Amino acid sequence: MTDNKWYLSTGNEADTVISTRIRLARNIAGIPFPSRMSAQQLSEVNRLVKNAIFSDPSAKDEYTYVEMDSLNSVTVAAMVERHLISPEFARMTDGHALILSKDESVSIMICEEDHIRIQVMCAGLDLKGAYERADKIDQLLGSHINFAFNERLGYLTECPTNLGTGLRASLMLHLPALEACNAIDRLSATVDKIGLTIRGTYGEGSKALASMYQLSNQVTLGISEQTAIDNLAAIAMQTMSQERAARESLDRDTLDDAVYRSLGLLKYARSMSGSEFMELISKVRLGIATGLIKEYSLATVMQLIIECGAGAVQEAARREMEPMERDRKRAEIIRTRLAS
Repeated sequence: MTDNKWYLSTGNEADTVISTRIRLARNIAGIPFPSRMSAQQLSEVNRLVKNAIFSDPSAKDEYTYVEMDSLNSVTVAAMVERHLISPEFARMTDGHALILSKDESVSIMICEEDHIRIQVMCAGLDLKGAYERADKIDQLLGSHINFAFNERLGYLTECPTNLGTGLRASLMLHLPALEACNAIDRLSATVDKIGLTIRGTYGEGSKALASMYQLSNQVTLGISEQTAIDNLAAIAMQTMSQERAARESLDRDTLDDAVYRSLGLLKYARSMSGSEFMELISKVRLGIATGLIKEYSLATVMQLIIECGAGAVQEAARREMEPMERDRKRAEIIRTRLAS
């Protein structure tokens, strides 16, 4: 893992917004959806997408074409943890491929649920910048590939919920104070009424780890990409305001104790499970965001989150580990990072 990855920086509104993601779903006209494709058709889609991306002379310096069956299970698990691929795609090794940018801000899954899933990620709040980059990739692909499109329904996708723009815009929010106030369910019910959804850290059906929640659009049909992004941005600003107000209402002595107790455990523990780490690092992140902790940055927290997943710990060791050994290695990584 090199030092120029997108997640090693912080962006706008970083106290509450960890990252921005734009995802576009596209399918190729005349080829069945992935669930009905033959191995030959899968190979053809891989070829078409690869040729389209690398038709840009600068692509060879920016992107890598990855055949999923060339990766071991530890590396694949680490890629899921970094949100480069979906858990579903992680199980699709035979004949599937991924195009990944060197800084890991762009990943293009080929033949996951749809033929093409373009994903752009960036630190902090930057929906405009992320969408512009995704749209540029979409235009490059569209100049070489005939997308499945209907004048009434828009871009055709395997799942009807993606029809229309095929756009999923999402923000990863750190909401520890709203979580502590038991306000997440109420917030979820509110945003659901206006076409948005709040999900766990790894999307639909997942739990929120380290108080990290995905806020994303649900409606893709009948509205433009810009409208969907504007709606998400407006609700995100309200949510951020509520989280900041909730942080101000927390008892300061209780917060101080929780933050510094968590930091002490992270700095000195000799064994650390993944779940305990996520609980503690959330409190430390809150301490940094509220100014209690000044010796560490939000970028350091993000780097630890990336490095301390079960897959990442084993990937760094280049081998599979038993849980107890993995927990000891995780604690060592944390101590080293916080000592530097």
